[in-house]
Amino acid sequence: MIKKVSIGLLLIAMTSSCVSKKIYTELESKYTDLKKENRSLEDENAALLKSKNQLELDQDALKSELAKVKSEREKLNADYAGLNDKFKNLDASYNALEKNSNEALQVNMSKNRDLLSQLDAKSKALAIEQERLNKNTQRLQELESLIATKEENMRKLKETLSNALNGFEGKGLTVEQKNGKVYVSMENKLLFGSGSWSVGSEGRKAVVEVGKVLGDNPEIAVLIEGHTDDDPYLASGPIANNWDLSTKRATAIVAILSENKSVNKQNLTAAGRGEFSPLATNATPEGKSKNRRIEIILTPRLDEISKMLNDIK
Repeated sequence: MIKKVSIGLLLIAMTSSCVSKKIYTELESKYTDLKKENRSLEDENAALLKSKNQLELDQDALKSELAKVKSEREKLNADYAGLNDKFKNLDASYNALEKNSNEALQVNMSKNRDLLSQLDAKSKALAIEQERLNKNTQRLQELESLIATKEENMRKLKETLSNALNGFEGKGLTVEQKNGKVYVSMENKLLFGSGSWSVGSEGRKAVVEVGKVLGDNPEIAVLIEGHTDDDPYLASGPIANNWDLSTKRATAIVAILSENKSVNKQNLTAAGRGEFSPLATNATPEGKSKNRRIEIILTPRLDEISKMLNDIK
């Protein structure tokens, strides 16, 4: 713009002054050059203006992009802060959980150790109990075998007595095996007269035969029981009552058995039961006759069995 004004002024000066052709030509040439330069400058200025406008547009776009980036960054920062808080909370929760888990683990491990200790103690106790049970089982088997042997021996003893006393069957004498014992029952009609404790000849023969069998079995315990009916004893003399009479009759049988030197007298016991252990009713003559009796009860020695039972714990 300044160049245009200068050229105009120059032209005015040239027209108003007397200048030479050469000078004019030079000036016109310069003017032409200046016009070209001016157009070039205008073009450059237009290009610069366009570049400026583009730069401004780019700047606005960059500002918008920057604002967007800032907004995204702020959002990311907010998200990061939230995640950081969540992470801190999770970390705190994890630490608390880990602490509680460790404490629970320690408690459980302690409980497990206690349970293992108890289990070990119970296992040892069970092993001891099993060993005791095995020993007791063996003892029981031995005991059962011993009892079976004694039962068999008593069966044989019963057969021996039955054979020895076979001649007295039907005369008020019976031989019976029950409860692991052998019972020889003799009614008074075979042994004694009424009110008497003296053994008759036929009864003596039967008792002697029993003594022979006992002599061959010295380990057998022998209980001789005297029994009466419930009729009161009325005869005079040294007898006070039925109990006294039953005792004397039992003692009389012991005396006959003792005549056999093979009989172990330590195994003999006499007992009077009077009328207090009847076999039948005393309301009939037949019942009274059955109740007046001597019972010889043969029992195997049970010392060994008792010892084995005591050993079982």
